[in-house]
Amino acid sequence: MKPALAKFVRVVLVGIVVGAALSGSAAGADNSVLKRFLGGIGPDAVGMVDASEDTEVAGPQAIYAGERDEVYLLDQVNGRVLGFNSKRADGATRSFRLPADLQPTDLIVRRGQIMVWDGNIHVLRPTGPEDAPTRGLEIVSTRAADDPFTVSEFAQMGSQRPEGDGDLATTRSMTRRTTSQEPARQYINSRVRGQIVATVNLEKGGAGAQIELQARDQTGTPPKLQVKVRDRLGALEVLEVDRQGRIFVLGENVPMSGELASAFVARFSATGALEGVYDLPLSQSVALSRRFVTVSENGDVYFMRTQTASVDVIGVGFRPSRSKIIEGRTQSAFDGGIKPRKGKGPIAAVVPLTRQRVVDTAFAFEGIRWNVTQSAYGRDPDTACTGFNRVRRPGYLHGKLGQEVRGIPYCWGCHGALHQIRAKMQGGMMAGNVCTRNAPRRDVIGVDCSAFVSATWGLATHFTTMAIPSITKRLDNPWDLLPGDAFNKPGSHVMLFVRFTADRKAEVIEASPGACNGRVCRNVYPLASVLARGYAPVRFRGLANETVANVSFPDNQQKKAAAKTHPKAKKRAR
Repeated sequence: MKPALAKFVRVVLVGIVVGAALSGSAAGADNSVLKRFLGGIGPDAVGMVDASEDTEVAGPQAIYAGERDEVYLLDQVNGRVLGFNSKRADGATRSFRLPADLQPTDLIVRRGQIMVWDGNIHVLRPTGPEDAPTRGLEIVSTRAADDPFTVSEFAQMGSQRPEGDGDLATTRSMTRRTTSQEPARQYINSRVRGQIVATVNLEKGGAGAQIELQARDQTGTPPKLQVKVRDRLGALEVLEVDRQGRIFVLGENVPMSGELASAFVARFSATGALEGVYDLPLSQSVALSRRFVTVSENGDVYFMRTQTASVDVIGVGFRPSRSKIIEGRTQSAFDGGIKPRKGKGPIAAVVPLTRQRVVDTAFAFEGIRWNVTQSAYGRDPDTACTGFNRVRRPGYLHGKLGQEVRGIPYCWGCHGALHQIRAKMQGGMMAGNVCTRNAPRRDVIGVDCSAFVSATWGLATHFTTMAIPSITKRLDNPWDLLPGDAFNKPGSHVMLFVRFTADRKAEVIEASPGACNGRVCRNVYPLASVLARGYAPVRFRGLANETVANVSFPDNQQKKAAAKTHPKAKKRAR
């Protein structure tokens, strides 16, 4: 036997023996709360933007399991990263201050470095004494998409440049535009087993997939994993290979009805046999966040549950499974107790509506670039909101006085068409307001989530998330979503649907104080994580009979323009 193959076999055998002895929990084990963070600014608190009408509670956007049982939270509202030991959760919490001009929405921690995502990947290094409870962070480098393993890890839950922002091939190695039946490739930076390449082959019908793992150095016999759900696979991401050689895969089951969508982490043995499932406790009471699940090097699965007044780090219980079909534990995604308000009168579109116009308007809100003047910036230090520790100014504007920024600012209770907002901005009005427990302010400009969607739909009236059901039709099948449709959660938040990505996630454009740092931005979310949190796929009645065959996105327009200029590029543009 070749040495490399013998080494791989030894690893497999050890993984089987140790994995059986350290399964993590008994059959049907309950989830346990490891640590609870209340809202605030103290060492064991996290910053939270309180929920209000048309605003979902916003808090930490990411959780990550580092080395030596450390767990980290991205406390973006307070501008810091918190860390604690999962085996001694009642011990001291460490704090790392983020650079003042950095407003990230995702993080990865490995080998003593903290990497964060704000549209680019920044590598940070702690400063100050190692035993200090509070340390600073300095930027070591800002990386382009040159490392497919790091890029792929950030993209596991949607931290990736949406299509059209540069060459798609550099955004994530597995998300080249392909048909759903073509193999996709993921790059896994496992902490213990090194760099691994996963090839994902989706089966016909979309209910199953085969994942083939191969070490980057091509040593050993690659295990093959079979993932099969009852209905249809949504996101499918290899998260980690632990010290016992066990393989952890994030998966989603998204039925055609959408109501019983579920997310889970499936655990496979080192040889590729399905051992069981960790059911992720998604529900309507859990706010939408970026990286909500992580796996430690020892095979512990942690879930971040953000609710109205607290954030819990949960150790997810393991459920052994003998069936080849993964049955996720589900609950109805939509609360029948919510009674949408009636609309504010007849639907009045400002202009004749097409899906192309909706998409163009949405991208204009997201892509506008403007200089932050003193009048738009306001005074510094900023005014705190009444009743809780939050500043008025959107996070993406902090420290940007005199600089160019991208996107219309988030402003709770504000609304208007793009040309109206631009005129008010040029007239000297302040930009943005993330206070959601005060009365809406009339001396600032921007849009909140429902005002943004109302503007893209060409409405002369601002329809709130509670009123949107009166002018839309809920789609029975979420896979029927078309550009210009929306995900709506009455009383909470609404996001405009743009398209499905090649790896079956949902790309949206939204106005959000948390996920967008207080502006209109593009985001990518796993589909089940949206549906299970109570978001309904809806279609504006003014678009019900409009076709989508020729809707063009900015990246398509750029390719077509390039093809006209360079005839040899025509083939690549198709």
